[in-house]
Amino acid sequence: KAFFSTLAVDMAKYVAQILLAGSRILGRAFAKALQEEYAASQQAAKARASSRANDSSTSRNGGSFTDSVSGISLEEAKQILNIQDIRNAEELQKKFDHLFSVNAKSKGGSLYLQSKVFRAKERIDEELRALNSTPPSSESPRPPDP
Repeated sequence: KAFFSTLAVDMAKYVAQILLAGSRILGRAFAKALQEEYAASQQAAKARASSRANDSSTSRNGGSFTDSVSGISLEEAKQILNIQDIRNAEELQKKFDHLFSVNAKSKGGSLYLQSKVFRAKERIDEELRALNSTPPSSESPRPPDP
């Protein structure tokens, strides 16, 4: 009987050691994964920040402000409305009216898509306002010689 009780104690001791070693291994793996995830999120944040800085420096009118107001870029807006030239007001209005009415909730459309169409038009309108407010880059006409 004493043999079985010492055997049970020894087995319990080994099981406890195995469980302890396993939990240490899992704990270390979890800590390493957490550190790697934190480092990856920091890199992604830096990449987003540099991407935004590049976008604002390369756009015509410092587009980061306009993009942040409407939430989409000019290229996205052009893709949503399926237009090439934003200065073609007739085509722009025609595409907007069509897409906005097709996505009306009363016609079984999607409010989400209707909102995207509206935001795209809004973004293009902002770009047109910015283009119209900038003075032309050509030289101003000279006054006539006396």
